[in-house]
Amino acid sequence: MKPVGVGSSSLSLRLAFAVSFTLSFSLSTSSLSEPKPKPKPITIPFSSHSHSSRSLSPAQSFASDLLSLLATPSNRAPPIPSNEAQQLSSCLKFLVPFSPDKDAYSYSWRRAILEEFRGDKEERENEMVWWPPEPVMELARLAIDSGGDPAAIQRALDPTVLPVPDVDRINEDQCELTRTPYGRRFANEVINSYLAFLFELIVTRGPSIGLNLSLSRYDLFHGHIFVATETGRLGILFHAREYPAFDKEDFPYYLGHCQSGSNVSYDESMNLRNILWLAPLPSNTTKAWLAPGVLVVLDAHPDGIIYQRLVPDYVDIVRTVYEDDFGLLVADVNYLNIDSVASAKRIFIC
Repeated sequence: MKPVGVGSSSLSLRLAFAVSFTLSFSLSTSSLSEPKPKPKPITIPFSSHSHSSRSLSPAQSFASDLLSLLATPSNRAPPIPSNEAQQLSSCLKFLVPFSPDKDAYSYSWRRAILEEFRGDKEERENEMVWWPPEPVMELARLAIDSGGDPAAIQRALDPTVLPVPDVDRINEDQCELTRTPYGRRFANEVINSYLAFLFELIVTRGPSIGLNLSLSRYDLFHGHIFVATETGRLGILFHAREYPAFDKEDFPYYLGHCQSGSNVSYDESMNLRNILWLAPLPSNTTKAWLAPGVLVVLDAHPDGIIYQRLVPDYVDIVRTVYEDDFGLLVADVNYLNIDSVASAKRIFIC
């Protein structure tokens, strides 16, 4: 199967530019310990659709529309054009059922009886996405209360610096897998456990939509934590299928040392490599919750609106959607599959 949309020599240049762009972006990103200017308080729009007063790129404007769609109760029309909403909906593959009507009552009920809840495992997992544990909910509200300030989330990290371990032979292959050679974890262990839960749930439920993943250096090992530009909603954009194997027919492109030894085939599953988690959305004026959490795969097949609006030309072959279209980067979250340790200890925030 030949890659779609560009010739080999042209693509090599484009992928080289993409790698250069990614490295430049990473190096220019502020340290986790450096505070950033606090933005002005954010008003969450639900009733109108207007970007005329916002300094957003077309991709950022479209990403904002997507987030609006994922925060709209089912008894309301989304605040975006109906044609766009229909096209977007056709490119969303939910790993946890989208339940926009799970209101604050559902959250209160869950918190009250969770310890005694012995229902179906799948339903418990759904509830964990819709209404995460209290420390995650508090982090989601902190993102809003801070006016969408990434530094507010960064300050919730434990200051202990953790060297990135040698997993999957990264040292042998001279692979710099993470943005920095060290990481940190959240001071609250429940948050780290929840992040690991998300990685593991994506792998468990991926086959239901035709996405078979592994928690390895070549496939799913990282996501990008962000706070949404317009609402301050906390989210993570996960990237799977990170290093497809070099193949003379299907993927004749070199991606550096981290690609060495890859067993990830380049196939139609590349369309599904962008996975979006959104924390529950708090009101910025009351203690209410406006929307439950979401876990959804963004289908970037070439005929779809996500590919057309969110995938830059220079990474069209690998279908990459970038987190900075959704909001401000907080940090990268990495799941490094270390043997014989608890899942929470596999989380490294870089």
